[in-house]
Amino acid sequence: MPHVSIKLYPGRSEDQKKRLTEAIVRDLMEIGKCEEKSVSVTIEDVQPADWPEKVYKPDILAHWDKLYKQPGYNPLQ
Repeated sequence: MPHVSIKLYPGRSEDQKKRLTEAIVRDLMEIGKCEEKSVSVTIEDVQPADWPEKVYKPDILAHWDKLYKQPGYNPLQ
């Protein structure tokens, strides 16, 4: 039952979000060998000023050892 949570800066259209979701679901089904009905995806817009507190610290720094792709930036510096 994969669930994917995407957080990004505002500015993407609903069409872009739908296309991104479709691509993620397709890849999860193919690579993760799961059924479409098992996949869920959320997309949340986060303002740049809120990124360090709402995303970077709780979702990235707090789970550094679980990241399969680490960011190439640090908004705390």
